Amino acid sequence: MPETQRTLEGRVALVAGATRGAGRGIAVQLGARGATVYVSGRSTRGKRSEYDRPETIEETAELVTAAGGRGIAVVADHLVPAEVEALVGRIDAEQGRLDVLVNDIWGGELLFEWDSTVWEHDLDKGLRLMRLAVETHAVTSHFALPLMLREPGGLVVEMTDGTAEYNASNYRVSFFYDIAKSAVLRMAFALGHELGPRGATAVALTPGWLRSEMMLDNFGVTEENWRDALDKVPHFAISETPSYVGRAVAALAADPDVARWNGQSLSGGQLAQVYGFTDLDGSRPDCWRYMVEVQDPGRPADTTGYR
Repeated sequence: MPETQRTLEGRVALVAGATRGAGRGIAVQLGARGATVYVSGRSTRGKRSEYDRPETIEETAELVTAAGGRGIAVVADHLVPAEVEALVGRIDAEQGRLDVLVNDIWGGELLFEWDSTVWEHDLDKGLRLMRLAVETHAVTSHFALPLMLREPGGLVVEMTDGTAEYNASNYRVSFFYDIAKSAVLRMAFALGHELGPRGATAVALTPGWLRSEMMLDNFGVTEENWRDALDKVPHFAISETPSYVGRAVAALAADPDVARWNGQSLSGGQLAQVYGFTDLDGSRPDCWRYMVEVQDPGRPADTTGYR
């Protein structure tokens, strides 16, 4: 099936945390399949969040529409229950349904400290990271799922970093980061138990090494010349665009047999092998297999057979 086929026309999605990165990539790819996509976040043209970055939620909505869907920007802080309740109420009033919920709220890039123990890590930053990464997902699901369950076939995608298998045996960055990402994996498992008998599906999904706007800036490159960063960080060769995991979500949303994945932990690279989609350059990066077989054992960077 061509990736451009409009298999999601008439479907309504909410991508919570869609201002940039994976959230933006997912929203755009759902739009490319013809979906109506509500995109929420805190960064607007009139006011930036504490990230103080140029990407805005309005811009994401415009990209969704340009891709062939209908993008609708809604400003919402997902730590504020009343704002999330109002967001879902608007979707109900305007659409009367919700078919796909993507919980991609994160906001922790400026908060975590690499290899910092729980007693060394700034406590306020660590606790806020956990609120942003975990509490926001719970709040959003609380208000959004009753609307989704009105019709059978709904899909919840819990976005995280790392598969359940990888995270179970690897320390991830720091105490607070590790707990946050593992909690989201468990959320998908728990939601699978609650949603499955009611006709809906929940999965956890991780991208690989994401060439997000912030990552590109950190490496001093752009999407056009990202390979220039390989001199300093050779394993960055396995990286992928946000569109890749976006196509993974779109493939799941369009799959009439998506319930086969209920409660599972998935990766974009894994789903590319099943559904046949590619990244924008036609490759299929399999980052998590590469991590285990090449990067973690300390072998030289070589993506042969991994993208």
